[in-house]
Amino acid sequence: MNNSIALEIKNVGKTYKLQDSNSLKALDDITFNVKQGEIFGLLGPNGAGKSTLINILGGTVIKSQGLVNVWGFDLDLNPRQVRASIGIVPQEVNVDPFFTPKKLLDIQAGMYGVAKKDRITDKILELTSLTDKADSYMRSLSGGMRRRLLLAKAMVHQPPILILDEPTAGVDVDLRQKLLENVKELNNQGVTIILTTHYLQEAEELCDRIAIINHGKIVALDKTENLLSEIHLKKIKFKVKNFKNIGDKLDDHLKIEYLKNNQISIKYDKTISNVEDIIFKIKEKGLEIEDIMTEDADLEDVFIKLTKNL
Repeated sequence: MNNSIALEIKNVGKTYKLQDSNSLKALDDITFNVKQGEIFGLLGPNGAGKSTLINILGGTVIKSQGLVNVWGFDLDLNPRQVRASIGIVPQEVNVDPFFTPKKLLDIQAGMYGVAKKDRITDKILELTSLTDKADSYMRSLSGGMRRRLLLAKAMVHQPPILILDEPTAGVDVDLRQKLLENVKELNNQGVTIILTTHYLQEAEELCDRIAIINHGKIVALDKTENLLSEIHLKKIKFKVKNFKNIGDKLDDHLKIEYLKNNQISIKYDKTISNVEDIIFKIKEKGLEIEDIMTEDADLEDVFIKLTKNL
């Protein structure tokens, strides 16, 4: 295994035996590497296989085939070292209500065999902005604080790899931003991050590379900017003086979306249409254009293209 590779997944598969003698293939010949020090996005619709893969890495699901190598340790030969090399932050907020954050982190460190002199509880509390609540009981912690505590728990044994499974699901905008700042700070300190998320804007903002998984298979794997460049869709917005309904499309390729503040938005394929033609057709409909704004496609467009009809 290359020294610059934090995680190697090679030909990994998982098949579940069902009661009626049939089987369900949750993972089908998955292969990818995660480089040391990068933020790697693992994206896919519900049921795509992301959770199965994370559970294999966490030791709660046994793979049917393939190689998993974590920080130089083979999962089959060195399962304990693999678990020590990974911290997993789960989706579900599940913390013991009878302990304070400081006590909970000390207990978690003890479970990982971290000697008292080697524990960095105070540093972790500071990093996750929980110092003020170190000695408070769980009932006084907000939902956002409890979610940050999950991140803190995953860090007690100082793993070189953190897996964040939907870390911002169900949280408000301010907390999401705080959690993402935590992620960036951890990465700046050298921690390799694997991120699953439904918020594609997060992946676009944070991830160096992205793998998109669908029906147990990798359907795309590339640098984030390369994935975006493959999509030919662009968006153009018009602010018009005499705002009115001109129908739901300009032609077979140009659908119209009506926005607030006298704006309309049109998505177009740059291999089929161009801005000049669209402007001409808008004016043909009797609209007077005040302003024009164009946008490139975003990761959501990539995601939809790669996962639909597959």
